[in-house]
Amino acid sequence: MTDTAAQAKAAVSHRRVLKIALPIVLSNATVPILGAVDVGVVGQMGEAAPIGAVGLGAIILSTVYWIFGFLRMGTVGLVGQADGAGDSAEVSAWLTRALLVAGAGGLALIVLQPLIFWGALTLAPASDEVESLARTYLSIRIWTAPAAIAVYALTGWLVAMEKTAGVFWVQLVMNGVNILLDLLFVLVFDWGVAGVASATVIAELTGAGLGLWFCRSAFSRPDWRDWPRIFDRAKLIRMALLNTDILLRSAMLMIIFSSFVFLGARFGDVTLAANEVLIQFMYITAYAMDGFAFAAETLIARAIGRGDRSYVRRSALVTSTWGLVICVSMGLAFALSGGWIIDLMAKDTDVQDTARVFLPYMVAAPFLGCAAWMLDGIFIGATRSRDMRNMMALSFVIYWAAILILLPVLGNHGLWLALLISFVARGITLGLRYPALERQAGN
Repeated sequence: MTDTAAQAKAAVSHRRVLKIALPIVLSNATVPILGAVDVGVVGQMGEAAPIGAVGLGAIILSTVYWIFGFLRMGTVGLVGQADGAGDSAEVSAWLTRALLVAGAGGLALIVLQPLIFWGALTLAPASDEVESLARTYLSIRIWTAPAAIAVYALTGWLVAMEKTAGVFWVQLVMNGVNILLDLLFVLVFDWGVAGVASATVIAELTGAGLGLWFCRSAFSRPDWRDWPRIFDRAKLIRMALLNTDILLRSAMLMIIFSSFVFLGARFGDVTLAANEVLIQFMYITAYAMDGFAFAAETLIARAIGRGDRSYVRRSALVTSTWGLVICVSMGLAFALSGGWIIDLMAKDTDVQDTARVFLPYMVAAPFLGCAAWMLDGIFIGATRSRDMRNMMALSFVIYWAAILILLPVLGNHGLWLALLISFVARGITLGLRYPALERQAGN
């Protein structure tokens, strides 16, 4: 091994991984707090309709904005590889391209808002009062769609540049402003649902502005506005193909989780509620895992950019070690404290008893899903989106085959088994493609 390769390998240390990962884990911890405050402040109005309207409106916009989640993942790989290759001009240019996509997408949502709201409320019908209040909420929040989507691009750039402390502060300040204005607008000014929406609008603008400030080094070079470079056809095509693959992969993943909820509904309200309680365990695991998956994304991207295979392997090994630690810890925590967590989240004794029956599946989930979650981060960093799309498609087919075979025979147990099988399928199929990823890195 050459001195250069040895130095590169040594640079991927556990300390470096933790420096990238921990701010993401901490920033994720603020997300459920904001949701609880949103519901809590409108709950002080003493009516059910405002709570339902805020919940419905937030879900609709979260789903619509999620479509642009590819901007975060795609930006990490493209920027990280450019930085690893020492191409500082492209480091700035990729951010501009991502922000232009965010701006165009946000403006399109504003223009199409009547159609979007009509379609969403048709698919999720509610009472006239709830629907009216939800429209009020949506019609206010939609105006910051460009800023909300831009945060995906800004976050991706910061992760790629290993500036995850900036991601933490953006999330913390954005959620903090939102919470404080929730309290002011609803409890003091009595603006109701419109107050919650207005608080979020200001918070999203604040978050985007702060994100731009943390990305200011990208704008210190003239390359961020080098328009011939920005609109280079080959680079735009690469970005479009990458983002399309990520979007298709993510859509299939969302369909799996959505179908899990819908199929669970056929077993009655109690089982549906128990499944919903247990799926929160998975979200907790995902929040904890995100930081180390993000670390894998940026380190692998940098390794691919510099063309160093040993750096790729070392990055995958160190980040996956921490991912495994998190998954084992979560599995053990759920095994030891799962019953207590269930009782904390649900007070209905029937729901508690039913959730305990299916708790072993959630204990197994972190162990069975660890490989898939970490390999996702590794493949995102390598911008091997075609592999991600194709292996997700194969896992998608395996999931539905398991549903068709197991659901009629085992009921809700079959539903849980099918979900876990999809995790294992993703881990195995991506694992089989990993050697090709290493070869991509060169020497």
